[in-house]
Amino acid sequence: MGRILYVPLDDRPVNTDDVIMQGKSAGIEVITPNTASIRNRLDSQLLACGSSITSTYSPTFGNPADIRQFIVNHADSVDGFIISIDMLVYGGLIGSRRLRPTSGGTYPHYDSTVTGLLDTLKQIKQRYPHKPIYVLDTVMRLATTPFVESETSDSYSESRSFMQQTRKTETEFEPILNGYDLRPDGTAFGDPVHFNKEQYYHARRHKFKTNRYVLEQLAKQQVIDFLAIGVDDASTEGVQMNEINWIEARINEWLDGTNGQNRERAIILPDADGLGHCLLARMVNHLQHGSSTPRFQTRYYGPHGSTIINPYEYMNIEDNIRHHVEITGGDYVTSGPYDIEIISITSSAEAENAARRMAANGKKQLPTIVIDFVGAGPADPTVTHSLLATPFTGRILGYSGWNTAGNKIGIAVGMGQARYDFLKSETEAEALNIAVNAHGSLLFKRFLKDYYYKRETIGDIRAISAERSAYTNVAPDQNMLLFNTSSDYLQLTAVLREQMQAYTSTLAAEPAFCASYNIRQINGSSWNLSAYRSASLAYGNPEFSWGRAFEITLNPTVTLG
Repeated sequence: MGRILYVPLDDRPVNTDDVIMQGKSAGIEVITPNTASIRNRLDSQLLACGSSITSTYSPTFGNPADIRQFIVNHADSVDGFIISIDMLVYGGLIGSRRLRPTSGGTYPHYDSTVTGLLDTLKQIKQRYPHKPIYVLDTVMRLATTPFVESETSDSYSESRSFMQQTRKTETEFEPILNGYDLRPDGTAFGDPVHFNKEQYYHARRHKFKTNRYVLEQLAKQQVIDFLAIGVDDASTEGVQMNEINWIEARINEWLDGTNGQNRERAIILPDADGLGHCLLARMVNHLQHGSSTPRFQTRYYGPHGSTIINPYEYMNIEDNIRHHVEITGGDYVTSGPYDIEIISITSSAEAENAARRMAANGKKQLPTIVIDFVGAGPADPTVTHSLLATPFTGRILGYSGWNTAGNKIGIAVGMGQARYDFLKSETEAEALNIAVNAHGSLLFKRFLKDYYYKRETIGDIRAISAERSAYTNVAPDQNMLLFNTSSDYLQLTAVLREQMQAYTSTLAAEPAFCASYNIRQINGSSWNLSAYRSASLAYGNPEFSWGRAFEITLNPTVTLG
């Protein structure tokens, strides 16, 4: 079993628990910093006047000094590194968006603390030149983070709309930094009501300087072996576009890229929470049998992905899939032979046809990944029930129906590619047993969370939270630890646990996981299968990870044999 040091984007389950479990499904031990070092939380204190909240404060961010020490302390005992720049430098994704009073000094001497942390990777590469270092970085999103250092939902909405407006086109680094507030005609924008645009621009400048440092001082100098840049919550227009175009040009100029991408050195695309999954898949490919390049092909059920751009993205689905596959080390093909089929469902009217195709692939032993693009956030009911109605869903390599198109692609493709590499290369019985249980558990979780929580249960949680809150000017489910009483929060947690217990039983009885099989090993052109035996969820496991309804900890255990 390989051993990988992983510094996640933050401690949300999608970035920690799921990647660790994905590692187990592919025979990889994933070690992460201790929970205190990567802990991220929204504001924990408030000020109110009657039924109105006037301010919130006291969030929690990760500890970059601890992260650096963790990397140094464990570098000798691991086979490779996957490191989030946001966590290493800013203490996590929300830390990288913190509004700032200044943007630091002139690049490259803009922040000695930050560059010192980044230069840790130079030290690691010098000591261990043959150990791969994969890095994930993000282009700062358009919106502020509500309920972090007094920012509000109004601030989020206004900032996203404000930053979506088209800016003056700039191609050079300094003019981009100085042009965030310029309309296409060169005049300045007005002042927003709910957030401080100058502090926002300072945060953006600081983050863009970090983006450049990673590209120029680390990727260009071959300190890191691969760089995945995620454009977080994006748009086809707005303040990000000059940054995206500049980064693509530098990938071409500094990293021998074409059209802003280089599958061997750096990829930029719309995603954040799926990047850890894809980089782990790339690492599995490298450690298992790095000469393999699985070929992926997509079959659409509904409109073709080239015609669809998600509202929170700037790239169409087809290109987004292609570049996610390239992050994993796979090869995306549109014709000819291929090894893995991605069934992309873009219309609920085609759900049954998609399920039939998936079943046909299972019968002829063609490895398959399924992505539900229909549900705008949670999984779509029609798609989900069509998939669960066939036992062949139990043997797909990857699946997701959660959040943006980029998130769905990254999670499903990363999950599938890592699993495929393992299934083709592993022969040891105990390792195969551990991995098939891990994969079965992760696949079961995707349906339990993406549909039964995000579609069925979250509405009840939000309704109860709103009914019990004493405050009228916030959506209380966005920070239930703060906006609901302790006793109400306990009741909300009890409702969550009761419903997840019930839905675990419901899901376990579906044909997809009842009297069904998972792939235990791929031996040449044939599959060895393991039967699903049981599925359970510890009663105390589900909890609101960040004290809000949007995400939960959820770790079911599935046993096969």
